[in-house]
Parts: sequence; C-alpha cells; structure tokens
Amino acid sequence: MPFQLNHLPARTEKPRSNGITLALDKGFSVREAEDFCEAASEFTDLVKLGWGTSLVTPNLTKKLDVYRDSNIPVYFGGTLFEAYLLRDQLEDYIELLREHGVSVIEVSNGCIRLSEARKLDIIERLSSEFTVLSEVGSKNPDEIIPPYNWVKMIKSELKAGAWKVICEARESGNVGVFRPNGEIRSGLIDEIADQIDPDCLIFEAPKKEQQVWFIRKFGTNVNLGNISPSEVIPVETLRLGLRSDTLFDFYSLDEEKFQELLPRSGSSGATGS
Repeated sequence: MPFQLNHLPARTEKPRSNGITLALDKGFSVREAEDFCEAASEFTDLVKLGWGTSLVTPNLTKKLDVYRDSNIPVYFGGTLFEAYLLRDQLEDYIELLREHGVSVIEVSNGCIRLSEARKLDIIERLSSEFTVLSEVGSKNPDEIIPPYNWVKMIKSELKAGAWKVICEARESGNVGVFRPNGEIRSGLIDEIADQIDPDCLIFEAPKKEQQVWFIRKFGTNVNLGNISPSEVIPVETLRLGLRSDTLFDFYSLDEEKFQELLPRSGSSGATGS
C-alpha cells in the first residue's frame, strides 16, 4: 500500500483461507484478463469462469496461464459441472480439468436434480484430487430451502471434504440467501452462522449493498463471491473502511477526543460511493 494510514483493519494475506474475494469472469479476453490481473491480482483469491463460458472462450489455455502467472486459482462454473453430470459425463469433466491443469472444482446442484447422497459421494471422491467448492442453494427463486436444511447440507458437505461451501445468490443477487428484490435473508444467515463458522462459507454478494451488509456483519475478512472484476478494488476499500459505507465501522480513535469527526446526526454513510 503506497500510503501510510493508521487504524486500518488487519487484512489476511494471500494465500488466504478467509477474507477471500472470488471474482466472476463472464468472458474476458486474454488481454482483459491481463489488465484485470495487473490492477487487482493482489486482492483476488479465486476466479470463476462463469457458467459454461469455458467451453466457448477463445484462447482458453492462454487465459488460464494469465491467471496462473498472477497466482490466482481458476475454476469452471458450477453450471458446467451440472451440464456434464446431466449428460452422465462426469468422467469427461474430470479429464477436462486435468487437461487444463484446473485444481479447483465446484460441485453444485442449483439447476439439476441431484440427491444430497450422490452429491456427498462426488465431493468425497473429488476432494482427494481437487480443492472442492460445494454450493448450497437453488437458482430457482420460487424454491425456498428452510434454514435447518441449509445448515444440514453445509455441515454434511464440509464433512465430505468441501474446502468451502458457497451460499448461492447467482450473479444477479436475488435468489438463495437473498429475496427476489435483493434483500438479505438475515434470519437465514443468522441461523447458519450460529452453527457454522463463517470462515467455512463464501457468500455470493454481487451488489454493493450486499457486500456492505456482510462486511458489517462478519467483519473485514468475510469471504465474498460473485464479485464483478471491476468491483474487486471497490470491495477491498469496503473491507478497509475506505469508502463512506464502512468508514465508521473500521477505525480506532478516542471517540471523546475526536467526537467532531463522527458521522453527522442522521447520516449512516450507507449511500456513499
């Protein structure tokens, strides 16, 4: 960091096990990936090539090399896993990852019907070779999973060998842990976090107000996913209290001595940019 600013919150360092920022690549070219890595590799812990974009991305191998050269692990989206599984081609998918040197795999069932028992078997098998990210939550906004089922599935998938469990929200931020209007299902999050260490979870939070909520709720080093590449640095400023939304959440001052610096009456700072 080029500036000396006191009382910043302590951030974990790469390779991180918490404080993870997972960026969503929706079809970058090789040059765009290079530009992104130049600007934000320090703050990016994982990159997901969204959905099935890996199959239609030109120069995929070159792009994967760009991310590797910047020490950013890359994986293919869970929808591609589901597309292969739907066609009974799991072995082909595993071989595809091996051929491209991809060591992270997402195991999800947000679209397809996959029993929890089969999902756990797949996680257990793959965890011996890959770093497994499992995902809980449906992409169908009409399918509401009760909190106790979220907790049960997350616990089971971690026990089966998942490194982290992703809490579904899609890139739109209006399913899973969010309501269709984008509002956080705070009761659900409370129930999950009451029984599961949040460091074991990655919360998909594509929108700024959602990112702010999770950072305020769980602190600077909460794990966040589905972050747009253009938002990785803005998210880092939220984590450090360098944006008005979290400016007064992360600092250490004598409040009596610096009373005049506290927020103006009636101002929450939540609408700043």
